[in-house]
Amino acid sequence: MDIEVLGALDVRENGVSVAPTAPKPRQVLALLALNADRVVPVASLIEELWSGRPPRSARTTLQTYVLQLRELIAAALARDTAEQPADRPERRTAKDVLLTLPGGYLLSSGGGTSDVRDFERLAGLGYRAMDAGDFAGASRTLATALELWSGSAFADVQTGVQLAMEAKRLDESRLCALDQRIEADLRLGRHREVLAELTVLTSRYRTHENLHAQFMLALHRSGRRGEALAVYQQLRTTLGRDLGLEPSPRLRRLQHSILMAATETTPTPAGPAQAPRAAHVPHAGPLAPTH
Repeated sequence: MDIEVLGALDVRENGVSVAPTAPKPRQVLALLALNADRVVPVASLIEELWSGRPPRSARTTLQTYVLQLRELIAAALARDTAEQPADRPERRTAKDVLLTLPGGYLLSSGGGTSDVRDFERLAGLGYRAMDAGDFAGASRTLATALELWSGSAFADVQTGVQLAMEAKRLDESRLCALDQRIEADLRLGRHREVLAELTVLTSRYRTHENLHAQFMLALHRSGRRGEALAVYQQLRTTLGRDLGLEPSPRLRRLQHSILMAATETTPTPAGPAQAPRAAHVPHAGPLAPTH
């Protein structure tokens, strides 16, 4: 079974989609798929479907949704039964794929793929590469991890309490990996390459200090000191208006470093194809979030 939840839900058995279109059975499959090869308690599924206000028929209705999923799985499993070699081991049944166990249900992946597991494995490798100072390896590995995403987690699934919480956790993990990939690129001197991306990200995450610090560095090292300082001022305004906060000491140190570099740099004429050379500004403390 191949499972994708980092974007639209796609669960395939034998190459055939088993994702229902009806919202509530789709919710059930999404929660089972996220927890593939682990038992999901009946209570968790009921909480997901009805958010603390289950009908009296909740368990019976849940069983109906499970039966609907098994019908889809059985159809997928039967697709190439006629072509099965005589010496091939007996094919799994729908009840082998979606098991009823004491206390809950388990979706067996049968050794298939899961984009969540692949993402978490690659992100972990990327973080370890960052810690080891292998910025090229970190950038490459984290970029591969981020390519697994096609949108917000469970983008086309109606989410209840459980899935909404998991979607938020996964989106935070994605943002952390993205932050670290950009940090690795900055360490490799790819300042101009990340400018467009950071322009979009700082507009989307208007109070995220790491992304703004990275944007300031990328602008400054691309010879755009005024714009780098403007990013700081915009962040300060947003933090004060929305959260009643001032930028952190780390951000203030970075702003000060850029201001000092600007006063210490003697302007020199630049040809039409040249960008002005930026003075070096060190990172203002670690930009990486904990992980």
